[in-house]
Amino acid sequence: MRNRLKKRDILTIPNFLSFFRLLLIPVLVWLYCSQKKYNIAAFVIAISAVTDIADGKIARKYNMVTDFGKIIDPIADKLTQASLILCLIPKYRWMTALVILFVIKEGFMLMAGYMTLKLTDTVNSAKWHGKVSTVVLYTVIMILVLFPRMPETATNILIGLCGAAMIISLMLYGRFYIGIFKNESTREKTKVSEIKCFKNEG
Repeated sequence: MRNRLKKRDILTIPNFLSFFRLLLIPVLVWLYCSQKKYNIAAFVIAISAVTDIADGKIARKYNMVTDFGKIIDPIADKLTQASLILCLIPKYRWMTALVILFVIKEGFMLMAGYMTLKLTDTVNSAKWHGKVSTVVLYTVIMILVLFPRMPETATNILIGLCGAAMIISLMLYGRFYIGIFKNESTREKTKVSEIKCFKNEG
């Protein structure tokens, strides 16, 4: 994979948008936690979400999909999401449970992605259910930021909806990666069997 990470594959518009999202993280934290400027914070969150959508569309339309982009894009997403969830913990008690679920999901994704890279030398793009989970998370956070005085029941429902989306995505990703590992195991067994047959024939 190292040979495929060339300068021209890193310096692309989609990757610059991912870097831009990373730069927005401290701005978001400062606006929400320090300045309490919730409307402006929500606006910055919206900008981050729009650039997230834009970089994928640009990459696919103009053939700018790269392995580096497949890595930096989810890193920018997950760091942004983690920062926003952590900012909301002091205000919403069930956010702590969401953080735990988020860590479990992303920890699994990191381990499974690394194992897949080692086995197949490929980087997998985000699946549709992962994108849906991201949209739900951003939407819920936007609502909570814009309406800080919502009734507790309503906020709990929104947080529960977000958690449900994460769980479903985690289950589907688990099935996806298990399928990859099974296929790779079968391929290796077939290769070993063919080598043994070749040696026996020799």
